[in-house]
Amino acid sequence: MNAFFLYPAAALAEIAGCFAFWSWFRLGHSPLWLVPGLMALAAFAWLLAQSPAAQAGRAYAAYGGVYIAASLVWLWRVEGQRPDFWDLAGVSVCLLGTALILWGPRAG
Repeated sequence: MNAFFLYPAAALAEIAGCFAFWSWFRLGHSPLWLVPGLMALAAFAWLLAQSPAAQAGRAYAAYGGVYIAASLVWLWRVEGQRPDFWDLAGVSVCLLGTALILWGPRAG
């Protein structure tokens, strides 16, 4: 599966799953929120296992930058707080790191 689609889909699933727990624990929503939350976290794990990276650690490291970007999109679209200059500068550095980890030339 193409990393351009895989990592954002995994990030959305992880954030949605974690937000379900946040909603139950911090916002006082029904424990029933945990059911779709667990399903989303299982989907996240499955999606990340489809990474084109040859090693799990490299897949997780590359995914980290995409997760940060997706978190800022969540902050803006779901929580209504627009990312500031420093958020955008930081995520730019992270996405550059993701690209280097995922597509950098490897010896041997």
